[in-house]
Amino acid sequence: MKVQAQHLRALTTLFSGATPARKIAAGVLLLGALAGAIWPGSASRADAGQIEGVVVGVADGDTITVLDDSRQQHKVRFAFIDAPEKAQPFGTKAKQVLSDKLYRQQVRVEVLEQDRYGRNVGRIWLGDEDVNLGQLRAGYAWHYQQYARKGQSAQEFSRYEQAQQAAQQQRQGLWHDAEPVPPWDFRRRQRGQ
Repeated sequence: MKVQAQHLRALTTLFSGATPARKIAAGVLLLGALAGAIWPGSASRADAGQIEGVVVGVADGDTITVLDDSRQQHKVRFAFIDAPEKAQPFGTKAKQVLSDKLYRQQVRVEVLEQDRYGRNVGRIWLGDEDVNLGQLRAGYAWHYQQYARKGQSAQEFSRYEQAQQAAQQQRQGLWHDAEPVPPWDFRRRQRGQ
């Protein structure tokens, strides 16, 4: 069983002066990790911390499905970026670029959290390449600053910002468009109709 930082924090919480509710939550987390070690595939996706497997599906420019060694599928939303929706200009192209890079490739996912749709949200690695950052560099995503401010270090935030600015200056991908609409604005407009 690979011990992760969250497991060590939970163990510390169990033996600290924390509230009973926090101790129960820590115990549940540790039991989930233990169950995952004893019965692979039984731990919840939120306890995964890291997923390794083959990409078996690309839903759009920032969402993939990874099949791990225990044959469990994990839907993964890219952290810190937002790609055009499929119905938007460059949405299909963003999906194609990502599919060409990742489909049937072995990846590692650093799971940061689960979103409200039950998807793992994380950073995807193809070898040593940060694929999330790669989508920005290629011009097929925006740096999702609203969410990135919560979880990115200042150095990483700056690197993502610089990648987007370089893609804009070079008019790469969606930046060919004179006035590209960020996907969060597109979704808001769609809900308003």
